[in-house]
Amino acid sequence: MSALKWIGATLGWSLGGPIGAIIGLALGSLGDALADGKETLLGDGQPKQQRPRYKSRPDYRTQQQKRAQTTSGDFEVSLLILASVVIKADGSQDQRELDYVRMKFVEMYGKDRANKAFRLFKQINNQSINTRQVCLQIKTMMDHAARLQLLHFLFGIAQADEIVVDEEERQIYTIAGYLGISSRDYNSIKAMFYNQSDNAYKILEIDKTATVDQIKRAYRKMVMKYHPDRVEHLGEEHKQGAEAKFRQVQKAYEQLQKERGF
Repeated sequence: MSALKWIGATLGWSLGGPIGAIIGLALGSLGDALADGKETLLGDGQPKQQRPRYKSRPDYRTQQQKRAQTTSGDFEVSLLILASVVIKADGSQDQRELDYVRMKFVEMYGKDRANKAFRLFKQINNQSINTRQVCLQIKTMMDHAARLQLLHFLFGIAQADEIVVDEEERQIYTIAGYLGISSRDYNSIKAMFYNQSDNAYKILEIDKTATVDQIKRAYRKMVMKYHPDRVEHLGEEHKQGAEAKFRQVQKAYEQLQKERGF
């Protein structure tokens, strides 16, 4: 099997718009055509009908209609593109960040599939990316839970070299804004990667003055927001990845239980 005959059969809306153009150029650089509908890599391995390379202008339907059709492949290529943006935010590409991307893909998809995806990532990484256009396409087409999962991954990349520099944090903050992620959600996920005294409160999206009842209500709300089942439509591999956020919510709640004695 060609290393690149995998993408066309597993992508939905990301074959159009700015993301489709980026993927098309990356594949062109590798000298390979889109999938013929019989072989896959980024998706679940199930053959689907052949789709066109990409449209010059995205054919967006209503958000509700299209978000229900977001595939594992759509999420993965969005992840690769935004990972490239964050890695280049500080003007250099640290090998630890590149290794983190590869490691996470190996964890989610297995070594063979991850290595092939990383080939595409290298070609994406050579391109100049219009972050705003890419994020607006993702915002329109991808549900909120999946966008939160993207943000969590991006903070993991930035922290892979053991320090999140200002340029990286500003880039992630900008991406979050373009993706339609609220400041509370942004600060909640950011707190999962920092060791500060009030992180438990930030993760649960509450103030230090919150009562015990407010803490309990916040915990129930966050459990619903970050539950891995919210991304099960993207495949078991992404559901497993979402468990990291879910564990952080549980840890924050347990910390406050201990501190407040309830």
